[in-house]
Amino acid sequence: MSEAPSTLVTGIGGCAAVGDYVQILKPRVMSLVVFTGFVGLVVAPGHLHPVLAAIAVLCIAVGAGAAGAINMWYDRDIDAVMRRTAQRPLPAGRMEPGEALGFGVVLGIGSVVVMGLAVNWAAAALLALTIAFYVFVYTIWLKRRTPQNIVIGGAAGALPPLIGWAAVTGDIGWGAVALFAIIFFWTPPHFWALSLYRSSEYAAAGVPMLPVVAGPRETKKQMLLYTVVLWPVSLAPWLLGLAGPVYAVSVGVLSLAFTGIAIAVWRDRTDRSARHMFAFSLLYLFLIFTVLLADHLSGGGR
Repeated sequence: MSEAPSTLVTGIGGCAAVGDYVQILKPRVMSLVVFTGFVGLVVAPGHLHPVLAAIAVLCIAVGAGAAGAINMWYDRDIDAVMRRTAQRPLPAGRMEPGEALGFGVVLGIGSVVVMGLAVNWAAAALLALTIAFYVFVYTIWLKRRTPQNIVIGGAAGALPPLIGWAAVTGDIGWGAVALFAIIFFWTPPHFWALSLYRSSEYAAAGVPMLPVVAGPRETKKQMLLYTVVLWPVSLAPWLLGLAGPVYAVSVGVLSLAFTGIAIAVWRDRTDRSARHMFAFSLLYLFLIFTVLLADHLSGGGR
């Protein structure tokens, strides 16, 4: 009786348990994806019934989880080499590859079909594009071939606000494009900060992350440049009337802080600042979308 809880969470003897299925959905990544998709839905012009809005957000969550599961299936070999990922269900032997692939495919197809039938097919098409882009373009094509894997592949993580927007409007507006751009330009400095202090693991796994291929100095320069680009990009929702001056001032302060940390990374010969930047980058994106949501709900936009 005393062993039952641990069996439920981790599984034994190669049998996947509930906790393993949850883990391959990449819940931490999913939470930020769902939040940005939700904000896209709320700030979009128009109205969507609360039940349909909840279904749309659920479909975004399930679709993101499906992409994560298929990613873990494909990357199980390199995950086994990296300390950060070695205890995931597949490399640790708690789940069979076919289980993860089948789980991801079923969830992916199901999320797209439900989105199309319950909400609209424009949002469903964007959800299908997101899953396909993450799996085929980023995971299978780019990740192991080019140091630009994060730059191009980051488009997948930037699509959820467009899905949320399309769930309400049935199309893509400039406001949705602005939200896409914020995440797109945020992604490289976010992941390169991680790859700076995990570069030896990526090198051992044969993944050509920028620090592995071009070295830390070039990576730090690129990170700094991307944070500067984020200054005007993060202001786009205000320029387009989605938010008011409170948002503009807030993102100005956040972007200045992001660039300040990037400068600290540039000067630091240790991994300490890179670790700080990775943590702050998560807070940065969360706060930008939180302020946008709060400002929009309070009538800050035009």
